[in-house]
Amino acid sequence: MSRFSGVDFLDIDSLLSDEARLSRDSVRDFVDDMVLPIIEECHREARTPLELVPEIAKLGLFGATIDEYDLPGLDNISYGLIMQELERGDSGLRSFVSVQSSLVMYPIYTFGSQEQKDRWIPALASGTAIGCFGLTEPDFGSNPGGMRTTARRDGDGWVLNGAKQWITNGTLADVAVVWAQTDEGIRGFLVEKGTPGFTSSDQHGKFSLRASTTSELGFHDCRIPAENLMPGTDAGIKCALMCLNQARYGIAWGGLGAAMACYQAALDYAKERIQFAGQPIACHQLVQEKLVWMISEIAKGQTLALRLGQLKDAGKLKHYQISLGKRNNVWVARECAKLAREILGANGIVDDYPVIRHMLNIESVFTYEGTHDIHGLVIGEHITGIPAYNPPEQSARAKAKAAEKRPMAAQEAG
Repeated sequence: MSRFSGVDFLDIDSLLSDEARLSRDSVRDFVDDMVLPIIEECHREARTPLELVPEIAKLGLFGATIDEYDLPGLDNISYGLIMQELERGDSGLRSFVSVQSSLVMYPIYTFGSQEQKDRWIPALASGTAIGCFGLTEPDFGSNPGGMRTTARRDGDGWVLNGAKQWITNGTLADVAVVWAQTDEGIRGFLVEKGTPGFTSSDQHGKFSLRASTTSELGFHDCRIPAENLMPGTDAGIKCALMCLNQARYGIAWGGLGAAMACYQAALDYAKERIQFAGQPIACHQLVQEKLVWMISEIAKGQTLALRLGQLKDAGKLKHYQISLGKRNNVWVARECAKLAREILGANGIVDDYPVIRHMLNIESVFTYEGTHDIHGLVIGEHITGIPAYNPPEQSARAKAKAAEKRPMAAQEAG
């Protein structure tokens, strides 16, 4: 198997710090040496490659941006490049690390008590504990604020009732970060495996993210102690969305990894596949046009991701900018997978090549952590001031409020 040397049409590499390059190259080698040799088998068997967890932990990839508990404290560009390389291996593997880092360790570290942090961060970092994030429900995906899972105070604890769906690592998790409606608004709780009333079951029949465990969580009069409430989650759904923004940022980089894998497979195949007068199909204009489209969009996506990382490291990154990155770069991955499949012809549908696996995986990534369309509406709200996904009366109020501001803005401009 040939080693991956990167896709870098605009010499992005020269803009990276030594730390970022070292982080990327370490994970690149790990993917080439340990992920790619087994990932097709895992995909066929619908099996999460848990044997890789110790090495992932050894590389310091769980919670890599945290600078306590002997963790690396990497900058966000380094973290993004880690996600890129993991998803070049497989979207399911990147999802595993992304959930552990951005959706479990981040909320515990940011919103948890000192006792919660001291207990869970080292265990999650070492991979001796696995976590999951329970926000999406069977009836509420794009509208998490409508969740039906409830938590009510009862004596010296809380009682949870409800269900969560499409939960990565659900049946594997030792601890679940669960969001529920309370009398005080939406709050976050830590629910440990084995708690009475807490159940989990796997989603079967998936054709996407087969090397990742996807589950449903159930809470049936599930009693947890008062200290399992994350005290910093007193700002309602905003706290959950802050976690999602951490993950979406990584996905903006991860999508590029899948796109690069498809592009490289198509380029190599086009130069080796001989047809018509003994020439490689790479000499044909139609094939070159597809390859040019892929490299062009990957290059633009890399520039976008790098800028997002710079803004995040400067503390200036906005949620709608993250939406642009997730939306664009996952779309690029989806289109690259399609074009690569066309170039490979019939070989594009067999797992002798990685293209069909990436094509199937990206369908999930296109939907989760905010669908392509919802991220479009997030950006649309920012540029128009009108939240199109809100009920009509709320949109009307937003328009009226915007109209009230316009005369003042015009007066100030004058």
